[in-house]
Formats: sequence, C-alpha cells, structure tokens
Amino acid sequence: MNGSRITAVGHYQPAKVLTNEDLAGMVDTSDEWISTRVGIRTRRIAGPDEPVDELAAHAAAKALATAGLAPADIDLVLVATSTAIDRSPNTAARVAARLGIPQPAAMDVNVVCAGFTHALATADHTVRAGAASRALVIGADKMSDVADWTDRTTCVLVGDGAGAAVVEASGQPGIGPVLWGSVPEMGQAVRIEGTPPRFAQEGQSVYRWATTQLPPLARRACERAGLAPEDLAAVVLHQANLRIIEPLAQRIGAVNAVVARDVSESGNTSAASIPLAFSKLLEQGRISTGDPVLLFGFGGNLSYAGQVVRCP
Repeated sequence: MNGSRITAVGHYQPAKVLTNEDLAGMVDTSDEWISTRVGIRTRRIAGPDEPVDELAAHAAAKALATAGLAPADIDLVLVATSTAIDRSPNTAARVAARLGIPQPAAMDVNVVCAGFTHALATADHTVRAGAASRALVIGADKMSDVADWTDRTTCVLVGDGAGAAVVEASGQPGIGPVLWGSVPEMGQAVRIEGTPPRFAQEGQSVYRWATTQLPPLARRACERAGLAPEDLAAVVLHQANLRIIEPLAQRIGAVNAVVARDVSESGNTSAASIPLAFSKLLEQGRISTGDPVLLFGFGGNLSYAGQVVRCP
C-alpha cells in the first residue's frame, strides 16, 4: 500500500436549534444584522449533559456503520478539538471508551478551526508509514461552552457538532499531500483563553488574511494533488463566515465546484465544520464516489491546512 483513503464519513449535531431571532432576545442583535454580516441563520447547541466526546462518538459511530466496520477494526483514534474541558483523559480516549475500541492509539489534536485537516493529514501519514492500519479521524467542538453570550460579535457565530471519517490504507492514494503552516505573529487573532475559557477574535484581521492569503495557498494544495482548481468537484472550507467562503471559492478558481455553505445552518463549529459540511454534501448526493474535493481549514493560532481528497 502506498497511500490512504477515506472510506466513510459521518456527522452529528445536537437537537436544539438556536435561531437569529432567539439570539435577538439575548443580546443587542437582529436577524438582519447577523445574516448580512456572516450569513448564519441557525446553529445547533448541545445541552449541559452532552459533552464534546459524546458529540464525537455519535459522528464516529455513524462513520463506522457506513463503512461496515466494528470498533475492533480501528487502531488509531484522532480527535481534533479545542473545547475539551478536561486535560485527561483526552477526548480521543473517551471516544474510544464510548465506542468500545480496544487498545487504540488515542490522541487529541488542538489546532482549533484547522484541526480536522491537520488530524486527517496525521492519519494519512501514520497509515502510509504502517504505524496504523485503520483510523478514526474526528472533528468535534462544543463552542457553546466557550462562548461569551453577552458579546454579540462572537456569540452569534458559534455552534456545536461533530464530523468523522474512517481512513485506511489504499493502493491508490485518496488523500492528497497536505499543505499546512501557520502565521505565529497573528496567533492572537483567534483565541480561546482565560478562566473560564472564552472564545474571542479579531474579526477584521482574520477576514483580511483569509480573503487575500488563502487563495494561493489553496491553489498550492491542488497543485500538490496534481490537479487544477477547475478540476475540483467541491470545495469545503472552514465554515467561518459566508462572506469569507464565497469570495474565497471564486479566487481559488474552483469554477466547476460545489461550494459547501453549511455555516448558514450550523454556524461556526470550529474543528467540526469541515467534516460536518463534507458529510452533508455526500449525504445529500451533491458529490459522488471518487470526486476530488478540496478540504481547507484555517483559524486559531493562526494555522491552516488543506488537502484534496477523493470522496468515499
């Protein structure tokens, strides 16, 4: 085997829907203010009895069922999250325990909104190196736990959820080479810090960086996969803001691609946003087996990571 591929995906969102009208009763905002600035209409909010590892386990169980696999078939669990409350056991170990996965390597990856694409690259490298045969890669965040519900500039953005992928060895690579990096001097532009931890960001700085610096990076990720942007069937960017997503897809040059716009329904779910949106596109039949899809995450640290994958 000289590569790895995604063989199944799954996603999960809590039942509670928080609308823009609901938020207008909590802070000084309105549906028009939110919709015109970030394109979000609704988001899902987990309850106090729904920890982030439970969200992750639901998404992972769906991916396993789709792949026709048993928990014992998994030997690596990677969870991308930045909202785990406890330092130990880590979220990956708790997910493994919930699912009954025996003796996996279990690690968390904290790269905030770019976490899933970092974790996917790590799984790809690990499987290709022969250190694991089959991995569960999960992006899960409970952003409602770290939101400042008195700050209208940030609380209107966040949602909770999880998405997961099964990655296994393949004779034909289905996960392209990763392009990843960071801008350390902008590390404070997106942050979750303090006691209790709270999400905050410098929105204009992130917007300017994303809309000007990301297009050439995304094109380089396509080049590493041996594809031109116009060859892409879909583009799944971190679901931060519709005003970032739509112009970015245009500037990348993905003229024939379906563009994921799940942020409108789900809000910013951080590390969950890319696998959540990707899984929904597949479930809706908007992309098909073998289609090339660009996944590109960006956000906290300020970090980024992207790769072209083939649809399971």
